[in-house]
Amino acid sequence: MTIKPPVSADPSAMNKNRIIALVALLLIVCALPFMVSNYRTFQLTLVLVYAIALLGLNILTGYNGQISLGHGAFYAIGAYVAAILMDRFGVPYYLTVPVAGVVCLAAGFLFGLPALRLEGLYLALATFALGVSMPQVLKEKHLEHWTGGVQGIVIIKPDPPFGLPINQDQWLYYFTLAVLLVMFLLGWNLLRGRVGRSLVAIRDQPIAAEAMGVNSALYKSLAFGVSAMYTGVAGALGAIAVQFVAPDSFNIFLSITFLVGIVIGGLASIPGAIYGAIFIQFVPNIADQISKAAPWAIYGVFLIGFMYVMPTGVAGAVRIAWARIKRKTGGAGPT
Repeated sequence: MTIKPPVSADPSAMNKNRIIALVALLLIVCALPFMVSNYRTFQLTLVLVYAIALLGLNILTGYNGQISLGHGAFYAIGAYVAAILMDRFGVPYYLTVPVAGVVCLAAGFLFGLPALRLEGLYLALATFALGVSMPQVLKEKHLEHWTGGVQGIVIIKPDPPFGLPINQDQWLYYFTLAVLLVMFLLGWNLLRGRVGRSLVAIRDQPIAAEAMGVNSALYKSLAFGVSAMYTGVAGALGAIAVQFVAPDSFNIFLSITFLVGIVIGGLASIPGAIYGAIFIQFVPNIADQISKAAPWAIYGVFLIGFMYVMPTGVAGAVRIAWARIKRKTGGAGPT
């Protein structure tokens, strides 16, 4: 009796199914603004903004292993760059986004150079100091002419171009979605290539990576710069969506929220940034609706529950569930 090997799924068919699923998902995402209220559209826009910021932090922490508790500072820099350019110089909003990214790329790379001597908790403490000090820097008397001091800067919400029959909230949603797709495509190409492999090698086996010729100093600084660039782009988009920036909006709690987002969504996972963004945007609101007296206690219960049920994050849980479905349906080969 001959034993036939298990028949594996056709790779071309699997790729075709993935493309169909992605197109269907994109169509649903594009249709959402017409299915919900303007306020929900605004919240969904913030989800897209946070997803960009979380992907940036995940590049640094999830893929490269450098813990940052100060990424709220880069988010603030990006927001203020966009606000100042729009308010003081009349620069179109769509041009402020790449400028904010370039500024934060330079700031993150420069901050990453002295941080090369720090690792683990010491690096986390240094970035924590950056996040704590940023609101005070923005309130500095000599910078009030640019930052508006404690009063902040009010931004005018842009109108849809070309006379499109949609409102301002819907247009910002689509504009942010377009930027997110570009940033995620760039991140996917970066992390699936040589740079991504080098970042993971430095995270897992730094000595072996050095022996293989990987320039750890360069890649660590590059990871900091690219991560800050993503967060700065998110900050610019967030400022345009909220229409207001002020120093107290970028306190240390924002940086901790970003860290919570990548852990809940899934470390070293590109889709995990979206899952984490949904969590940090909607779960605090749900907790507040459950208990007006102690919303943060409910939020803490949600955090503990997610970590207990999904220790590898939402992205890890989705991967495990999908693998089990494939095994049950016979879509996967032998383990």
